[in-house]
Amino acid sequence: MEYVTLTRKEQTRVKLLNEVNEGVLTAEEAAGLLGVSLRQVRRLLAAYRTEGVAAMAHGNRGRQPAHRIDPATRQRVRALAGGRYAGCNQHHLTDLLAEREGIGVSRSTVRRILQEEGITSPRTHRVATHRSRRERYPKEGMLVQIDGSPHAWLGDRGPRLCLISSVDDATGTVPAALFREHEDSQGYLLLLRQLVTTVGRPIAVYHDRHSIFIPPSQQKLTVEEQLVATNATTQVHRALAALDIRSISAHSPQAKGRIERLFGTFQDRLVTELRLAEITTLAEANRFLAPFLARYNQQFGVPARESGRAYRALEADCDVEQICCFVYYRTVGTDNTVRLGTHRIQLQPGPGRMSYAKTRVEVQERLDGAVAVYFQGQCLATQVAPEEAPVLRARTVGRPAPPQPEMTLPALAVEGVGMLAAHTGVSATMDDPGRQHTHAPRVPGPNHPFRLSYKTIRRTESLDD
Repeated sequence: MEYVTLTRKEQTRVKLLNEVNEGVLTAEEAAGLLGVSLRQVRRLLAAYRTEGVAAMAHGNRGRQPAHRIDPATRQRVRALAGGRYAGCNQHHLTDLLAEREGIGVSRSTVRRILQEEGITSPRTHRVATHRSRRERYPKEGMLVQIDGSPHAWLGDRGPRLCLISSVDDATGTVPAALFREHEDSQGYLLLLRQLVTTVGRPIAVYHDRHSIFIPPSQQKLTVEEQLVATNATTQVHRALAALDIRSISAHSPQAKGRIERLFGTFQDRLVTELRLAEITTLAEANRFLAPFLARYNQQFGVPARESGRAYRALEADCDVEQICCFVYYRTVGTDNTVRLGTHRIQLQPGPGRMSYAKTRVEVQERLDGAVAVYFQGQCLATQVAPEEAPVLRARTVGRPAPPQPEMTLPALAVEGVGMLAAHTGVSATMDDPGRQHTHAPRVPGPNHPFRLSYKTIRRTESLDD
């Protein structure tokens, strides 16, 4: 005898159909109690009288679904999830299976297969808290969020890098991004140059309160005091002001959650994509970004609420190289030389002026390594100044001279980045790179009073004793 297991609903149907057969209930009354039509009750009665209780069980019970994933595909998904694509989240794994392996399954199917295997998502979720979501800006280009994310983007195959990126608030697309060794001013100037030359100038940028954007002297000032204080600024802030881009600082990471969530997505997807492409160097990672961002923007970008773009094109007379650079103000020496870090720049006579001694000039350190000197808006002819006498004397007596690297961007950037002079020439909070000392510090001897305990120092007798 074959036993059939019925659900509670099916058991209720059997009870009511028995009462209909015994004449306790009519078919119309049973239809009302079961919530079905009279025609359906008559079908159930005919099947029950012919097949018995087994007719109440659903016909598909015990059968394999027609759209069930075959065991070979399920095993392949398990092997790829635990091998080549280990560490991918479920959404990214679904995309990779469709793009690279030709396995077209839904994310929920991938999730069920991984749960059966005991493979959980690598991303951990915090306890949900109540927050109010801010509305996106209505038009593309009205607000762009920028930030840097130090992370092991290359895993153990290469150095630890910092991804400096931007994200449009209205569409969620990434208009510009680049990898750097560290989060520095030069990286943000490169990002700003890439942004304004590819899509245009946004209305405003949203960033954190890093000293790259806000000098330490203004960190604790109120908004009204920051608007009044103009004697101290940073290189990035100066470039934003020159491009007529409003600078807005956030007071918490949650305030700029759009780009924080972007970095979370990139730390899942981009790390895996870099590993699959076998990227090991900074240059290779930057070349890989362009095609990756094109695919990312196409897949994850959302349409803005309003049509059109708020990005503004650069003016015809705007030289972005003179804006996205390091600017310092110097006083020319009597020998018509200007000092930048450990280097001396010799100024040549101009068409309308033979000497620039004691004048105030603007020294621009370009992002490509070039150095230009400007006086009243006119670019002056320069050359590397001859070495100074102390350096030459040190060489003649066999004493090693301080290293004099070539005037290239990496050498100058080490001294310039992090010690930014103000656009007005005031450097109240940071050391001036033109005041670097090359001599070795004097080390006190072992018997110097600084190295002795207070009790062991012998006091001199007073003249009054």
